[in-house]
Amino acid sequence: MSSTIPLDIAFDLKSFCNEIAKAVQAQPAQIIAAVELLDAGNTIPFIARYRKEVTRGLDEVALRLIQDSLEKARELHARKGTVLKTICELGALTPELQKQILECTDLPSLEAIYAPYKPKRRTRATIAKERGLEPLALLLLKQANLGKTRREILKPYVNAEQGVPDEDTALAGALDIVAEVWSDDAETRIWLVDVAMKRGRIVSKVKRGKKEEAEKFEQYLDYSESVSRIPSHRFLAIQRGEADGILNASLELDRDDAIAQMRANFLTNPRFEFSKELANTVEDCLDRLLLPVTESTVMQKLKEKSDDEAILVFAKNLRELLLAPPAGPKVTLGVDPGFRTGCKLAVVDGTGKYLAHATIYPTPPTSDTTGAEKIVLGLIQRYGIELIAIGNGTASRETDAFFSNLLRSHQLTITKAMVSESGASIYSASELAGREYPDLDVTVRGAISIAHRLQDPLAELVKTDPKSIGVGQYQHDVNQTLLKKCLEREVESCVNRVGVDLNMASMPLLSFVSGIGPKLAENIVRFRDENGRFLNRQQLLKVPKLGPKAFEQSAGFLRIRDGSQPLDNSAVHPECYPLVERIAKHLQVPADKIVGMQGLEQKVRPSDLADDRFGAVTVADVLQELTKPGRDPRREFQAVRFSDAVQTMDDLREGMVLEGVVTNVTHFGAFVDIGVHQDGLIHISQLSNTFVKDPNEIVAVGDSVKVKVLEVDVPRKRISLTRKFKD
Repeated sequence: MSSTIPLDIAFDLKSFCNEIAKAVQAQPAQIIAAVELLDAGNTIPFIARYRKEVTRGLDEVALRLIQDSLEKARELHARKGTVLKTICELGALTPELQKQILECTDLPSLEAIYAPYKPKRRTRATIAKERGLEPLALLLLKQANLGKTRREILKPYVNAEQGVPDEDTALAGALDIVAEVWSDDAETRIWLVDVAMKRGRIVSKVKRGKKEEAEKFEQYLDYSESVSRIPSHRFLAIQRGEADGILNASLELDRDDAIAQMRANFLTNPRFEFSKELANTVEDCLDRLLLPVTESTVMQKLKEKSDDEAILVFAKNLRELLLAPPAGPKVTLGVDPGFRTGCKLAVVDGTGKYLAHATIYPTPPTSDTTGAEKIVLGLIQRYGIELIAIGNGTASRETDAFFSNLLRSHQLTITKAMVSESGASIYSASELAGREYPDLDVTVRGAISIAHRLQDPLAELVKTDPKSIGVGQYQHDVNQTLLKKCLEREVESCVNRVGVDLNMASMPLLSFVSGIGPKLAENIVRFRDENGRFLNRQQLLKVPKLGPKAFEQSAGFLRIRDGSQPLDNSAVHPECYPLVERIAKHLQVPADKIVGMQGLEQKVRPSDLADDRFGAVTVADVLQELTKPGRDPRREFQAVRFSDAVQTMDDLREGMVLEGVVTNVTHFGAFVDIGVHQDGLIHISQLSNTFVKDPNEIVAVGDSVKVKVLEVDVPRKRISLTRKFKD
């Protein structure tokens, strides 16, 4: 029968689009258009920016959801095909089973249906089958009264040569088979997981002999929380404790209730000769077979959910950090602070080009402030330094105090700012840094990176693995493939939102431009080195391996200053240049005069110039860009000023009001750098006088905030802060 059932079931794109349309609150036609664009190799930034007409304005968030959902749906569809084929080859596929498989909406449910047909390792049930006890198990499963004594029923299955010396052994083996059959029941597996997800509890306990090592997991040494309510950061903390060998984590549910429900489902004849043994087998089935599978499934579901939430928080924080305000193209002195080894200085010009380096020793144990002043003042005079970027690591506050005194005593108006060093040491020791600055010491490269981070955080941070930037929690515990994909997508989004100077961008920065990638980025940099700066976007087509598709995807995000085509320094895509000429003709002005013209949106109605090629949405978009060509979407730069009176945790007192900068936002609050080498925590309950559901709605990484010190625990390096006070 199974051989006549068609197995080639096409992926139902229409149903998928209808379902996703509800999730993103869009029309199915918009989803279909987005899927077609994605399948044609278009990137999300390109679709969101230059195909608004086609998708009717779907943004990056919606497009990401569509892309991820499409991947999952196709993965599920492919798995269904494999399952159908396997069961068919076993000769066990029926129309009812096929329908059940095709109607599955998630992988765990599909695997539960497939479980009875999977090749099994050697179990108590398989051993019993080898001993010829499967017919007896089938009799027990039917639970039909046989009108015989127990001995008469069991005796035919006694066979000492096959390892069944007596009736009790025969019955025990057959019941093992029954237990496995019941445990393979898909409905039971799905039901039990559902019960566990709704009413189960996650329990963690300290392992014997590990209590003294468990200080950082003290909250979880004897802990219990419902599966349905446990937040991602607590579940991941428990998982970390288990991975470190400190905690034991388990699933706890109402066993008596589960047994009662299973007996009601499986025991159909209370007068059956073996009803008592079958009732006991229900317990064996639950404890030995179903609970371990259920616990594994629930833990997996919680892990996936927690990973998704943690990665989302990481991505939000990373985005804020990448889009932090740039101080701009000014001559900058980068300072990598230190005590014994001194402070490494590096000067870079407004384009980021390295100019000079030096080492000073203004901090203990040397404390040569006079010599340090002489060197710094010499660099300021020689290079016209406009910005000073000080890394926030070891000796940062002492170094900051030195520069504050120097600027004040010499009445210099140079802007000074503290810059996060997270990941800078990893970059400075990387192969990339070695290629960029082959003749410089690692410490000098670090100072250069600190200077670049102040000038343009985005351009510099793309050189570092996002996981090293320090704006996430449990980043080493979550799904690394998903984390990498999410963070790279976030970097891509930020890079394309800001735009990239084609003649100045590094290879890592170019690699995140829509449609380019690492290999083409290398080719672009090599072409630029060999042929000089690009004069217009069309020259990109001369770069080896960069074809029309890559040009289409990337051109609108690349900027060329002072080139032969003024529009090349804007976000207007080359495909829209003819539209700009029409707009200029409509206004009766030269095309090169329209770039930067104010009031265009009032002078031209998009509907007047819309046609089959350029709709009203595209016209409006181009008009907006022409008014402010190449505008930077990032905020204005403002340097945070730490209190000179507070250098270390020992200087902190309860009630102090300080200025700080948000370094990390989590589900339970925000961490703030207040200049003492240890971030303080504003718990979610202390973020606002009103209820806060999500800290991201109140603060973001990079925000300058005023906080009040609630509590200082120096031995445990914990600082509690609040924003609930009157300034």
